[in-house]
Amino acid sequence: MPRKSNLVLWGVILFVAWNALLLLFLWTRPGPDEHGALTNEVIRLAEDAEMELERQKSLLQQIHDYSAVWSRQRKKPATTRVPAAGAALPQAANEDAVKGPTKIPHRPASPALPENAVIPVLVIACDRSTVRRCLDKLIQHRPSKERFPIIVSQDCGHEETARVIAGYGDAVTHIKQPDLADIRVPSDHRKFQGYYKIARHYRWALSQVFRTFKYQAAVVVEDDLEIAPDFFEYFSATFPLLRDDRSLWCVSAWNDNGKEQMVDSKHPEALYRTDFFPGLGWLLLADLWEELEPKWPKAFWDDWMRHPDQRKERACIRPEVSRTMTFGRKGVSHGQFFDQYLKFIKLNDHYVPFTEQDLSYLKKENFERTFLAEVYNAPEVRVEELLGNQRKELGAVRVQYSSRDTFKAFAKALGVMDDLKSGVPRAGYRGIVSFLFRGRRVFLAPRRDWAGYDPTWS
Repeated sequence: MPRKSNLVLWGVILFVAWNALLLLFLWTRPGPDEHGALTNEVIRLAEDAEMELERQKSLLQQIHDYSAVWSRQRKKPATTRVPAAGAALPQAANEDAVKGPTKIPHRPASPALPENAVIPVLVIACDRSTVRRCLDKLIQHRPSKERFPIIVSQDCGHEETARVIAGYGDAVTHIKQPDLADIRVPSDHRKFQGYYKIARHYRWALSQVFRTFKYQAAVVVEDDLEIAPDFFEYFSATFPLLRDDRSLWCVSAWNDNGKEQMVDSKHPEALYRTDFFPGLGWLLLADLWEELEPKWPKAFWDDWMRHPDQRKERACIRPEVSRTMTFGRKGVSHGQFFDQYLKFIKLNDHYVPFTEQDLSYLKKENFERTFLAEVYNAPEVRVEELLGNQRKELGAVRVQYSSRDTFKAFAKALGVMDDLKSGVPRAGYRGIVSFLFRGRRVFLAPRRDWAGYDPTWS
């Protein structure tokens, strides 16, 4: 009986409370004029809440992905792990030091990274579902999942591309750039909005690799690149050079003058130093990101890298025959550059065992001694003689330029890329561009007493 009384009492309390709330709502209900505004406000708040929930969901998913990667890294054998983030890299040997005044930043001495250090491949992706072509080749050719983990960083929020990447399961790590908002740009840069978003994405993705995942090196590729069979062998062999030589700041898989008729396919093992930042599949170290991140540009990051303030007289390694090729006609440049040039780049198809070769010839002093002697001992000829296929008995020859205008005229006549970035020609070293023309080696070169790049040559 007491139990039944309690139920009745609670029923009365609920009845009174319900009616009190109903009366309160009727007394405070807005009039007709206010009703629409209130409804709109409620809808707006609901939409904001939904957006915030989606953002939090995305961040939680990425944290979950990171946790899986960290868990795998903790389980790796000691021989395949890299030092913690921020660890300094070794002082270059005395034979590699640059003589005289130099702008090259100091790289503190520290224990060397192991030869088999973990080097992730960072794939910059957006809205190309054809990223599968890039990922298929990376997975096909990589010798070790543990040593070369693949991190795909996706911008744009493109669902079809996200599904393609997710389809690879734990073969790759998929992270998503969380800020998809438009960027406020100067009125005369509205058509360049895409370049601003690319720079934002690169900064976020590289920070994830070096600060969140704490890797000490990374190879960066974009979602429209296909790699050569010896892509990983190439970077494995050149990694120690980059690590030890302070006069280097990157290794690139790309030759800007890499059209099939302009490279020596019989010697795919040939490598060069270049003052021009090539990109398009490039290796960098964490200490370079420490240097660049605080001043990273809002747009046009690759040309920014080619400015003297960033390059600081450092060089990159590049191949005679490219180890990447691009299949991405679609992009922020609307395909014009692809149709005119990029689609003709020769992708190496002969595996070169670079790790079995002595690459000490690429050290600054060694390379300059042999390369400059080869260039300036080559007989000088006129462009007209080359175009007329004359003096073929001379073998390798040199065409000398003396100004911005003569360089551009000779380059255009011989089929070489004729644009200059802060005075540096594509694939050039000390102003010298090396290529094949009608089967013979040609050096398009400044005078022997070259005094350095003129940034006004652009």
